[in-house]
Amino acid sequence: MSEARSQAAVAVGIAADDLTGAGDSAVQFARRGWRTRLTLGTPSLDALLPGSVLAVVTDSRAQPDQAAREGTAAAVTALGRAGATRLFLKIDSTMRGSVAHQVLGALEAWEAYHPGSFAVVCPAYPAMGRTVAHGRVLVNGVGVEATAIGLDPVTPVTTSAIIDLLPGSTTVAPRPGEADWAARITEAVASGARVVTLDASADADLAEIAAAVAELGPRAVPVGSAGLAVAMAEVWAGATNDATDDASPIDRRPSVDRVVVVVSSLHEVSRAQHGAMVESLPAEQHRAFAPTLAEFLSPHGISGWIGRELAAAPDLPRVITITAPTERPGTEAGLSIVGTPSMVIAAGLATITAAIFDHGSVGALVLMGGEGARAVLDRLGADSVLVTDAIREGIPIGVIEGGQAHGLTVVTKAGGFGDVRSVAAILPELVYPDSSADRVRGHLLNLGETP
Repeated sequence: MSEARSQAAVAVGIAADDLTGAGDSAVQFARRGWRTRLTLGTPSLDALLPGSVLAVVTDSRAQPDQAAREGTAAAVTALGRAGATRLFLKIDSTMRGSVAHQVLGALEAWEAYHPGSFAVVCPAYPAMGRTVAHGRVLVNGVGVEATAIGLDPVTPVTTSAIIDLLPGSTTVAPRPGEADWAARITEAVASGARVVTLDASADADLAEIAAAVAELGPRAVPVGSAGLAVAMAEVWAGATNDATDDASPIDRRPSVDRVVVVVSSLHEVSRAQHGAMVESLPAEQHRAFAPTLAEFLSPHGISGWIGRELAAAPDLPRVITITAPTERPGTEAGLSIVGTPSMVIAAGLATITAAIFDHGSVGALVLMGGEGARAVLDRLGADSVLVTDAIREGIPIGVIEGGQAHGLTVVTKAGGFGDVRSVAAILPELVYPDSSADRVRGHLLNLGETP
């Protein structure tokens, strides 16, 4: 029986470079019937059952190379111990961050379970305008270095050539007139390649790559973004997706028509989406919390700032936005911070969010940007997110498990995804939550969970 037809024992582990990316990839499996969770800690032994998916966040995107390598290896080791029989390594669709070392760390760890492992890399996500052509990473047809990603304040990408972004990798392509990716990958690996890269300009290309990965078995580690996750969810979907688990049922909170939107991403797309969302709201239905950089770094702390803000005007409207400052600290005298500037700001955003939760009822949470999303969920004491669906392409929706926000609807969105009205378009479904609640409740019932 072929590998692609004998998937009954498949349990998928996803190691992701940030939280929103983990959600983007995990939701592709959830939409196709897999029981899917995004854990915020270390998975327990035997946590994965056949037909299920578990995503682990490595937080490696902005880390130094060695830390990214070690963190990714640790995550993959944990997924193997948890029962993963297949591994998907989620990287940024524009190759931001320490991708090369994430790949190396993943292979080093997966080798312990599947000797001779190799990576099959394609970051393309055509539905979001990310493609790979002639070994170059493109965003809407333009080399990534010539887009806003080239000026990213944390992880800029200065070249579109995958060979430079993944030193030592081997690019493969089918022979003219053939489409046998598996044979070409096998030849490259037999010649000593451990990391092979492939072009993809359309979903059909990713489907062919995924079919080859399935044929090659568990030694082949697919490495990509949510675009490749879609295709892998399809070809691995022979797994029995009716597995039961012993997790506590979700006790959903009553619907409350208040939404908190946290914008930690500095990407111009996220900032434009935030602006369009605010413009779409009547002034009396929106309140903004937008501390300056100086307030984040004040000796008195951001907790004092938000305390004063809430004391001065205690009433909360239906929509609350919390935004990070666009500036970042330099080397000015007198600035002393613990951790990277982005970590300090993410922690400050989490402090503000927690204060709002303490102050009044919240019905849904929208998190734009991975580092801030992770900080907020950690501050609220969340253990995991049960990923249920995508409220729009590239925008997962789920339910928080554990902590102060247990049972709360949460939406995550990567910084650079979507058009200018993406967030404004989903807001009515959250402010007036009947439709989104029904969406989540229906999916939980299909999985055998108690809503």
